[in-house]
Amino acid sequence: MITNYEIRYAAHPEDARNYDTKRIRRDFLIEKIFSPDEVNMVYSMYDRMVVGGAMPVKETLLLEAIDPLKAPYFLTRREMGIYNVGGPGRVKAGDAVFELDYKEALYLGSGDRQVTFESADSEHPAKFYFNSLTAHRNYPDRKVTKQNAVVAEMGSLEESNHRNINKMLVNQVLPTCQLQMGMTELAPGSVWNTMPAHVHSRRMEAYFYFEIPQDQAICHFMGEVDETRHIWMKGEQAVLSPEWSIHSAAATHNYTFIWGMGGENLDYGDQDFALIEDLK
Repeated sequence: MITNYEIRYAAHPEDARNYDTKRIRRDFLIEKIFSPDEVNMVYSMYDRMVVGGAMPVKETLLLEAIDPLKAPYFLTRREMGIYNVGGPGRVKAGDAVFELDYKEALYLGSGDRQVTFESADSEHPAKFYFNSLTAHRNYPDRKVTKQNAVVAEMGSLEESNHRNINKMLVNQVLPTCQLQMGMTELAPGSVWNTMPAHVHSRRMEAYFYFEIPQDQAICHFMGEVDETRHIWMKGEQAVLSPEWSIHSAAATHNYTFIWGMGGENLDYGDQDFALIEDLK
């Protein structure tokens, strides 16, 4: 197996105003999440979130404690949220085994134990997308499905943003230290998410987009309310969203995305909205 990682440093919003397309993509876009029999991850200095993916095909993949963690195990001082966006698979955490099907999620609390990823069928491999944040205490591991989620139906087809927000690894469902994750599914004919746009200066966020055809694309919007930028993305890619940035998108097809955030609080409603007519 192979583990690849890189470190992404935080940017000041006044500096980011001067970034060209290449620099914006280098600092915020995570293009490679899944590769056969590899674990890929980005260690971000935004609240030290780790964003990554594991795609076991012919091998069982180990979640290695990468060097920046300076820890014997990846979860020694961290919690983790995992979503399976591929074929059936299993995650082993110490002696516990969790079977995850498509769009099912798993929360792993902190603690010294080995974590591995496996696929049930190499012809239809699992794809485990994960976010991880530092944790000050241990909370129990738990599998969460959409049946357990707090679901908010929002938007309308007339406004091109009819969607279900499935709040799954959130404090209304289970206890966590920092991590909050969920999955938003856009209905056919709807392409906008998180509109009106907002920021939450007490939390950073990461978005992972999937369920979009290969010949279609997503345009992710970021930046300050009066100084926005965009990043064109393909399916199964992720983007980092600083605490000072809006995070919104429109695509050429409906899609699903997984959001994960961490920082100062666990209040999903702690958002500072911007009027659509104020965006620049």
